[in-house]
Amino acid sequence: MPKAKPSVAARFNQNIKTVQPTGIREFDAQCSAIPDIIKLTIGEPDFNVPDAMKQAAIDAINNNDSHYAPAVGSEKMRLAASHFLKDRYGLDYDPDSEIAITIGASEGIFTALGGYTNPGDVVLIPTPTFPMYMAITQFFGGQAVELDTSADDFILTPAKLQAALDQYGDRVKALVLNYPSNPTGVSYSAEQIKALADVLKGTDVLVIADEIYSELVYDGKHTSIAKYIPEQTIVLNGVSKSSAMTGYRIGVLAGPAQLVKPVFLAHSLDVTAAADPSMAAAAAGMDTPAGREATAKMRDEYKRRRDFLAPALQKLGFGLTKPVGAFYIFAKIPANQNQDDVAFATALAKEAHVATTPGSFFGAGGKGYLRISYAASMANIKESVQRITAFLQK
Repeated sequence: MPKAKPSVAARFNQNIKTVQPTGIREFDAQCSAIPDIIKLTIGEPDFNVPDAMKQAAIDAINNNDSHYAPAVGSEKMRLAASHFLKDRYGLDYDPDSEIAITIGASEGIFTALGGYTNPGDVVLIPTPTFPMYMAITQFFGGQAVELDTSADDFILTPAKLQAALDQYGDRVKALVLNYPSNPTGVSYSAEQIKALADVLKGTDVLVIADEIYSELVYDGKHTSIAKYIPEQTIVLNGVSKSSAMTGYRIGVLAGPAQLVKPVFLAHSLDVTAAADPSMAAAAAGMDTPAGREATAKMRDEYKRRRDFLAPALQKLGFGLTKPVGAFYIFAKIPANQNQDDVAFATALAKEAHVATTPGSFFGAGGKGYLRISYAASMANIKESVQRITAFLQK
């Protein structure tokens, strides 16, 4: 009997077996096929890119800015990022050696974890959170340890962080901290961030601070953990959310030179460079009065939507911790309804034509919740509340 021909496809990276695909996009696609659906699913700003940013990209194209930029990004973009982080958050980074421009914050997450994660390393991840952090950790052979924060208003407490450090010891390589949070919209006060920094200070644990929503804080002021432990922190930011430039794919990765050196190498192996017109537009978004003004207007509108939607959901029996940033509400399904969040969200989409995202897609602590994005028009948000009301009354 002839020997079976070996399969090339069977020789893939075995770490892929450990990665669970997120249901977020698949569920959104299923909902998108429903007629007359109002989508409150994907974290996609509903605003257009501001005119000043568009014009900057157009000017770059017309000026034939179409050649390879340095792997870490154009000088203009790195300077803009440096000015932005200093002006907004008091963070000092040398644009020549401590800042890289990534293909969105997503690539920044991938390269930061890739530059530091060895097989068997533990990465601490407060949940519920964006599932990409867990998947990337597993892809590099690390162990993603979810720290369920649902009992503490979705805030990681110093005690819970210390307990995880004690439990896993020297295996802990990093803590991923995303705030304001996707999916909960909660954030940390300066006091809360300092308390976490005090636990980490003196350890060799890396903090990957994903602060992509930092400009969309409605109550209080965003404080980066890098303010307290800069020598241990890699900061991620960008323009996708704050300037509605998701399709331009520009992120910022910053940290002390010695800390980011392996990450910059990983970045250079992953991508050649970000696109020149996109960087020109992002620089205008981060470092011009027009860019800052456009972000402020969007932030004010998101706040207006939140201030309508949050109390409306509470009146319907949803439980929630009031979001202070981003553009999500993480709502607990009313007690008298089906607590299977996937089943509830499916029924809501099919019967009421309102699409939300099941909370269990976001890790430990998410079961029984819905993530509701208010990056949608006020007209659609109001109509959604009416439809949800009718659905619950059935």
